[in-house]
Amino acid sequence: MSLQVAPVNGTHIHYAETGPKDGPVLVLSNSLGTDFRIWNDVVTDLSDRFHIVTYDKRGHGLSGVGDAQYDLALHGNDLIGLLDYLGLDQVILCGLSVGGLIAQHVVATQPHRVRGLILCDTAAKLGDYDGWNSRIEAIKADGIAVLGDAIMERWLSADYRANRPLETAMYRDMLVRTTQAGYIGTCVALRDGDLRDAAGKISVPTLCVCGSEDLATPPDVVRATADMIPNATFELIDGVGHLPCLETPELLARLINRFIKENNLV
Repeated sequence: MSLQVAPVNGTHIHYAETGPKDGPVLVLSNSLGTDFRIWNDVVTDLSDRFHIVTYDKRGHGLSGVGDAQYDLALHGNDLIGLLDYLGLDQVILCGLSVGGLIAQHVVATQPHRVRGLILCDTAAKLGDYDGWNSRIEAIKADGIAVLGDAIMERWLSADYRANRPLETAMYRDMLVRTTQAGYIGTCVALRDGDLRDAAGKISVPTLCVCGSEDLATPPDVVRATADMIPNATFELIDGVGHLPCLETPELLARLINRFIKENNLV
């Protein structure tokens, strides 16, 4: 895996490319408060067959924060800018949580570039205005760490947290080390973003996946978005929280691979 950086929309975007250059292109977009390392085990399972691109959205990981006002369009255009920089077209997009909204923005604005869409633990609209404002104000007052334990309960199932305390602590550290400007900016993007009108216009094959124990985007929320998208399919992963790429990466990789094969996207 080669770690690289691209100049995109007035900042720098940290990314990696893995797998055969002539393989089908699979782009993985990660969730709020994480960096692209959450996909590592999924990449390991799929990189023999796919040209995989992972990246840190602005304000996260090793990418720049930038000076622009955050919204879903900015995050979506960052991904489009990265694809332009890499010269990639006809990609399969897989987005987790806010990464799923970013992927939906790309499909809505440049549908000709997307062959298939995988939405993990996400929806066309996440949360409500007051909820996001409460989170923003808490972080402004006391930093991201004040919400660290509560967010772990939303991210990871009770079984995972009980049986894998070291990994849970590590992912909490990943969360709290996210830049405050990038985290709050992305909360604003989620607060103000609403792609429900666009969901019904998605025309590419779409798979929606959700963990049964997801407290951030519960299965009913994800299923409701699947119902908005013509011909979308829905898969429930039993016993898993908001981040199936961490709890059951092999199963998620199998679901992705099966979806791509069944829809002739290879």
